[in-house]
Amino acid sequence: MTHTPDSPHEHDAFHRRLHHIAPDHLRSDTAQTSGMRRLEAVSGTTVGARNLWMGQTHVPADTNSGNHHHGHSETAIYVVSGHPTFVFLDEERGEEMRIATSPGDYVFVPPYVPHREENPGTEEEAVVVIARTTQEAIVVNLPDLTWNDRTDGHADEH
Repeated sequence: MTHTPDSPHEHDAFHRRLHHIAPDHLRSDTAQTSGMRRLEAVSGTTVGARNLWMGQTHVPADTNSGNHHHGHSETAIYVVSGHPTFVFLDEERGEEMRIATSPGDYVFVPPYVPHREENPGTEEEAVVVIARTTQEAIVVNLPDLTWNDRTDGHADEH
């Protein structure tokens, strides 16, 4: 579903339409990370968003995602189901830190912070809703949580 102008009033903020994205219209042809399935709902492609990307990720039981970051985008996460654990590197301590979550919890991921999602549960898929401050699905996949190349990472964005 590609965004097309809504009407001759496209630039008139009071005459644009709302967009409804039903679950069966989520798009899987967005940037992906191993171990999880990312689905796109709100983006520049789907609704013409200029400053926002929103979707969800699914991590199967007893699975870890690959390490990644979201470039210059701030990311907010809302846990819908399961008990995902969010893992990042505390560089001051030199060790991985873990945030265990439950349904209803929120997690904030600052720009460029390498992290991964883990679903330690043995039966339940972990599902989270994600909102980012860019309208594109920026995902920079990494081999580990250390980020030795301190460039801005834009060359690897998808």
